[in-house]
Amino acid sequence: MTQLDVIQVGTEAMWTAVRLGAPVLIVALVVGLGIALFQAVTQIQEQTLVFVPKILAIIAAIAISGPWMMNTMVAFTRNLFLSIPTITGA
Repeated sequence: MTQLDVIQVGTEAMWTAVRLGAPVLIVALVVGLGIALFQAVTQIQEQTLVFVPKILAIIAAIAISGPWMMNTMVAFTRNLFLSIPTITGA
């Protein structure tokens, strides 16, 4: 296993993690921004107002994108396991 192989596997793992986290993070960002805008417009500065909608939106995002996330993780793991003989030279 060369340094190039390690870098390639690490890079692929990081990109997979970014793709898996992106839908949930984007939903949390959009909902948080919308709530902050609502609070600024209405001057309601209730701290607990942020948590419930954001948690519900994140749960919905995970429920909607969950199958895709699982398929992506399974595909990455399958490709990693299948590449073991070529990486190790066995």
